[in-house]
Amino acid sequence: MKIAPRDADRFTASPDPKAAAILVYGPDGGLVRERIKTMMKTVVEDLSDPFRIAEISDSDMRQDPARLADEAAAIAMLGGRRVVRVRGATDGMAKTFESFLASPAGDALVLVEAGELGPASSLRKLFENAPNAAAIACYVDDMNALEGVIRSKLAAEGLVPEQAALEYLLENLGSDRGVTQNELEKLILYVGPGKPGEKRMVTLDDARTSVGDNAGTSLDHVIDATMGGDLAALDTALARARAADTNSVAILNALTRHLTQLHLASARIEAGSDIEGALRGFRPPVHFSRRNSVQRQLRGWSRKRLDRALALVLEAEGQCKSSGQPDTAICGQTLMRIAQAARATRR
Repeated sequence: MKIAPRDADRFTASPDPKAAAILVYGPDGGLVRERIKTMMKTVVEDLSDPFRIAEISDSDMRQDPARLADEAAAIAMLGGRRVVRVRGATDGMAKTFESFLASPAGDALVLVEAGELGPASSLRKLFENAPNAAAIACYVDDMNALEGVIRSKLAAEGLVPEQAALEYLLENLGSDRGVTQNELEKLILYVGPGKPGEKRMVTLDDARTSVGDNAGTSLDHVIDATMGGDLAALDTALARARAADTNSVAILNALTRHLTQLHLASARIEAGSDIEGALRGFRPPVHFSRRNSVQRQLRGWSRKRLDRALALVLEAEGQCKSSGQPDTAICGQTLMRIAQAARATRR
């Protein structure tokens, strides 16, 4: 079974009992782990119970392929259904899982954790097509999903973000669900939960003080180098972003948001605003360290050229999610094309 993105959370909260094994994969490692743990808890309340949870690494599978069936068939010493969690799964394990799904032993829930798998992946195809298996993709949160995560996490503690704080969080979170959850927990600890029956406001200053913006700063460097046509700086900024585990879709999402902001600011200028007034309309506000760079971008990029750049970025994002080609190459080539276009206007 291939689980559609809109059904992923519902399925995770209550896995189909026909699924003997479930593959959870994708570029958002934090979301992969979160969904694996959610499904584990549907079977075993105490995730530290060694009698009902077995973990198999990729090296374990390579050295002893039969261990999967052995663990799935094992009976818990104190009773109860078991969970078998397989970490680091790859296409090289497809034959082992194919054999297991053809004749699954025991009643254990087998949860398989993998990284990004393209449409041609043999492991992904196996789990999507087998009647007793399921595959769930975990992509980087889009803006609507990320806003839902932020609001629900804060609301559970009696907190409500003001609009500027929400925009700041949307700008600086989202590249990984696990990182997002950790940063929001820091924010909640900093602000303190709301009183029973009351909603406490989270301000922009709260968000800026408590939520680390290293990822956001790294993305700012990539964006400004791209829009400024600085190829050398772009090469360096991309390398640093990837070293910080910022994935390509998150980079493209950040650039999409920035292009949209530039487009709106350009419209304000065409309507009679000066550049300073247009800059004040950015949400979240442009950091003082970037103001000169963004001003130059507003002077150098027309709305028509921004439209073309935005189309390129959206196309690249779609290719990263569906083409099976290396996403780093797609992202890098797209950013270089936009940077070269920026250089051409300066000549």
